[in-house]
Amino acid sequence: MTKPLRIYVMGSVAIEHSHGLIGQEAFPGRQGLLAFARLLLTREAAVSRSELAEVLWPEEMPRAWDSALNAIVSKLRLLLRHAGLDKTEALGTALGCHQLNLPANTWVDIEVGTDSLHEAEGLFARGRYREAWSAAQVAYHILKRPFLAGETSSEWALRQRERLAGVCARAGECLAKIYIWNGEPAVAADVAEQVIAAAPLRETAYQELMRAHVAAGNRAEALNVYERCRKTLSQHLGVSPSAETIATHAEILKRGK
Repeated sequence: MTKPLRIYVMGSVAIEHSHGLIGQEAFPGRQGLLAFARLLLTREAAVSRSELAEVLWPEEMPRAWDSALNAIVSKLRLLLRHAGLDKTEALGTALGCHQLNLPANTWVDIEVGTDSLHEAEGLFARGRYREAWSAAQVAYHILKRPFLAGETSSEWALRQRERLAGVCARAGECLAKIYIWNGEPAVAADVAEQVIAAAPLRETAYQELMRAHVAAGNRAEALNVYERCRKTLSQHLGVSPSAETIATHAEILKRGK
């Protein structure tokens, strides 16, 4: 049986196929990586050449951008052929658009991560916590890797990275909730701290951290977390905690009476 194609864009970009691994260094430079990622993220739909060009040259397109894009697409097709695919079918062109057409059983890390998060949240809402734990683990450990890790200047890539960071935070919070349910508040607190380290202004992560400390019997530390949250929001945004955070704090205070 042929091994399914596996594609990674969280962290280092790579294509794993039946006969080996195509690493990031094999892609046609920075623009080849960006073009491949752009086509992959919306592979269910075609992407116009002009839209693809705007990702590659956001400030000013070169006069010969059409030819330059043709060269990048040609190199990507060659790379896909090395992965065992028909290069023309895998990266099709029609009506001024390109579309990535991968085998139906292709495993794509970013898709598996986001799908697993939706699954975990749905299972948790239905009280199926053990199943939710497995899905949340998959989501969190995939999504906590940075999208296109080596890319530092593409506005499109940075926007995607910011969006995915929010999705990763949701996975971490879901995981923390499950650890609290499972009687592992110390692990829940560690995960919540990881989320806060990556997103210091995310109130929902502070709420989960407060709950984790309460579950561990450490009410004083839970109250300290609230103060951390309040000060951080005040210093960076000039706002007070949300009603939900305040309610969580009030509930902790009641427990001490």
